[in-house]
Amino acid sequence: MANHKSAKKRIIRNANRAEINKSRISRIRTFIKKVETAISSGDQAAAQTALKEAQPEIMRGVSRGVLHKNTASRKVSRLAARVKAVSA
Repeated sequence: MANHKSAKKRIIRNANRAEINKSRISRIRTFIKKVETAISSGDQAAAQTALKEAQPEIMRGVSRGVLHKNTASRKVSRLAARVKAVSA
């Protein structure tokens, strides 16, 4: 257990930030799942619109410090490739 007042404050702050970050990651996962369900249904138009909604949300995770830039870019790129493959 923390002994200093500042260490106790830091524990509380870290717990609060963890909750916020958890909700942000969950939100990003939800958007990704929407794209994946549209891909699995075979509807390219729905997959395309879901991807357009998911992409800024994923990149917002980068600006908020929840995801690394390369990780987000990789996720968007792979989703885009899968959406493109639906039409083929």
